[in-house]
Amino acid sequence: MDARTLHDIAAITDPLDRARAASSAMTTLQGQSVELSRIRRAAIIEAQQSGLRQEDIARHLGVTPGRVSQMKKAGAADHQAPAGPTEPRPRILVQRALPTPPATRGSRSLYLTEAAQQGLEPERKMLYVGREPASEHVAAGLRVEAGEDVIARRKMFWANTVPVRISTSYFRVDVAEGTRLDGDGFVLPTLQAAIEEMGHVFSHATETLTARPPTPYEADLLDVPGEWVVQVLRVSYSMDDAPIHALETVCAASRHVFPIGQVAGSDQF
Repeated sequence: MDARTLHDIAAITDPLDRARAASSAMTTLQGQSVELSRIRRAAIIEAQQSGLRQEDIARHLGVTPGRVSQMKKAGAADHQAPAGPTEPRPRILVQRALPTPPATRGSRSLYLTEAAQQGLEPERKMLYVGREPASEHVAAGLRVEAGEDVIARRKMFWANTVPVRISTSYFRVDVAEGTRLDGDGFVLPTLQAAIEEMGHVFSHATETLTARPPTPYEADLLDVPGEWVVQVLRVSYSMDDAPIHALETVCAASRHVFPIGQVAGSDQF
């Protein structure tokens, strides 16, 4: 989709027609991503059948030979059972404790703390901060309409240079717009502290786990073609039962272990 198309959609006067056009474009883009994956796979196979070696194809595409193998698998089928990694990689198992101990949840970074406790070399990067339409499960958690704008803060995480998870914090626009939650970069000292500074007092949270195939975007970032991901959606509520923060963590399933424990005392959300 080009900038002109986005401009045309944004200029639609009727808000319902504008929302409908945006939803239609989003569906089209997802379908195009899947189709482009198939086209790329077919082109790679055709190039190999013409006599080109995988190393030559990789050099032309600017990727590794292993990545070419993954590209061939990525468009092989719309639905398939989970498979193992497509190439050897360092064995990385990152903990994602459920529920999260209060001391870990309240630290500078849940991920950095957990990874360091395991002797791993963690890395994180902010990918995006801004408005985006709420997916159905995020909208249900925040009690807004699906497709309604929310403030998203998306981060990427690695362990020993291996991509392991994507984590996105979602906030209602009326909660986060114009605050530090809407600003670029990491919120210091912690996101938890920034939310509490705004006057929100947390009472409880719910965590929902879902195992599913990755979206094309997730498969590319996490480098998991042919594998499944585990999605953890944690919704935190205030004392008056209002949803304040929805945290969606998409984990490369083969690179995580989920220890389950009973936390004594009050948790932080």
